[in-house]
Amino acid sequence: MNILSIQSWVAYGHVGNASAVFPLQRLGAEVWAVNTVQFSNHTGYGTWRGQVFGADLVSDLVQGIEDRGALPRCDAVLSGYMGDAAIGEAILAAVAKVKAANPKALYCCDPVIGDVGRGVFVRPGIPEYMRDRAVPAADLITPNQFELENLTGLPVTTLAEAKVAVAALQALGPRAVLVTSLKVAETPEDQIELLAAEGGEFHRVRTPMLPLSVNGAGDAIAALFLFHRLKTGSVAAAAAAAASSIYGLLRRTAEAGSREILTVAAQEEFVAPSRVFLPEAC
Repeated sequence: MNILSIQSWVAYGHVGNASAVFPLQRLGAEVWAVNTVQFSNHTGYGTWRGQVFGADLVSDLVQGIEDRGALPRCDAVLSGYMGDAAIGEAILAAVAKVKAANPKALYCCDPVIGDVGRGVFVRPGIPEYMRDRAVPAADLITPNQFELENLTGLPVTTLAEAKVAVAALQALGPRAVLVTSLKVAETPEDQIELLAAEGGEFHRVRTPMLPLSVNGAGDAIAALFLFHRLKTGSVAAAAAAAASSIYGLLRRTAEAGSREILTVAAQEEFVAPSRVFLPEAC
């Protein structure tokens, strides 16, 4: 399995490609990582050093991969945070190149816009870009609950509302949707959910809530969901596998009291989760 992952990179900690690449490699995938930024650490610390790369560099690197004749062997493109629309257009151009070389390839877009409690934290224009350009181009999309509401303009407070919003999102283009960090009226107080949808079917996976708030978990779960969807062809199985691994990773992180997710120390959770959660049709 070969995955082209176009995301940010940090030297210290695990967000963007620094959160997505290693789990994919640990599962046996080849990852062609193209970095959109090179920062010392994630911006949640308030200060950081490094550079934002231009869209031309992203395009140049993808062209170099194409020059090697590799794109027909690319099974999927994965993208996350987009600093500006120009980077987004470079990513969509890469997706077009890959799909021209391999029509079976999938594009998985993590439409990073914001989160519950934080609101929108990307630059002006990015939410509209995600809705109008990135989402329609995607085969798989992994919004959190806030992003699902933002992209569709619909409320998501109950399971029924979540399903209506997911269907509205699918109408824009993506065949499969994974809603992360879902907390609706039916969710038990001490749990959190994933909601997966494809082909008119919905499945949810519930895991216990953990007492921590860290960056990078969303990047990892998008990568894991893509891997397992490619491997199994089932969004239900992919959601369950991703949820099980991420729960184990976050449990280990919470137990250690770490501000950074323990991507390396907890790596066995990616291949053999210590606790397995099963999908439930809903």
